Amino acid sequence: MTNPFEVAIHARWPDMDQNGHMRTVAYLEVAEDSRMQYFASRGYSMGSFVKHRIGPVVSRDELQYRAELRLMDPAVVRLELAGISPDGARFRLRNTIVRVDGRTAATVTSTIGWLDLAERRLTTPPDDLRRLVADLPRTEDFAELPSLEPR
Repeated sequence: MTNPFEVAIHARWPDMDQNGHMRTVAYLEVAEDSRMQYFASRGYSMGSFVKHRIGPVVSRDELQYRAELRLMDPAVVRLELAGISPDGARFRLRNTIVRVDGRTAATVTSTIGWLDLAERRLTTPPDDLRRLVADLPRTEDFAELPSLEPR
């Protein structure tokens, strides 16, 4: 994939804070939603996660604000890979929320791992899921993350 995966959004009424611009949780929610839309668009449905008894778990989110989004403002959420471990168990995704004027409203960088839903600990993903993550276009500051420790 050469271009980032993109999802069109607009700032909704429940996304607003007391200052009249998009609130922190709303940025995190559009980032999360774009990730799940990416997997679904590549044929990895919620049923696939259930079948493999695996799910994404976020260990860290970093949010940087750049320009405001106000009520009903349209924007695009871009998804890129900022890091991955050789075994695919850990990865870092970057969402860039871009206004229609081309200015970046915010970036959300999330460090994520694959959780074994039965054992409740990080695990390596199935090969097809690892490839879906690894195939995302990489950010300029892409970095290799550590693999899981042997059990």
